[in-house]
Amino acid sequence: MKRILVLHGAGMDMRGKTMIETFGPMLLPEYDEKIRGFAAELGVAVEIFHSNSEGAVIDKLYAAHDAGFDGAIINPAGFTRGYPALYAAISQVKFPMVEVHISNPARRGTVSEVGAVCVMTMAGFGIQGYALALRGLRDR
Repeated sequence: MKRILVLHGAGMDMRGKTMIETFGPMLLPEYDEKIRGFAAELGVAVEIFHSNSEGAVIDKLYAAHDAGFDGAIINPAGFTRGYPALYAAISQVKFPMVEVHISNPARRGTVSEVGAVCVMTMAGFGIQGYALALRGLRDR
């Protein structure tokens, strides 16, 4: 069974509490529940991690690398731009990574820098973006 790390970046703990018109009413624990359900349907194992600290996200990413994970999904949220250490970490791990955004950052005038170091990006599909990303990593 493939093991996939799911990383939630800075501000994801505010989903469903603010900017509901952009991201919807779903709270982060509800995201996690849905993601676990998608993983079970696809026959992959997931470990989910959230932090508002770039260093903690990088540490988790490197730990997954050392533990032999098969892939990772990141919703960088507040880490979408201006975090070169995170981008360097993504480019150094041996497994493929997928960037996921619930909404389309480009529609808000944001160009993601994370996508440049990921093998795939999903944006604007809502929570289904995680299901697509998991499927893409499973089948890779």
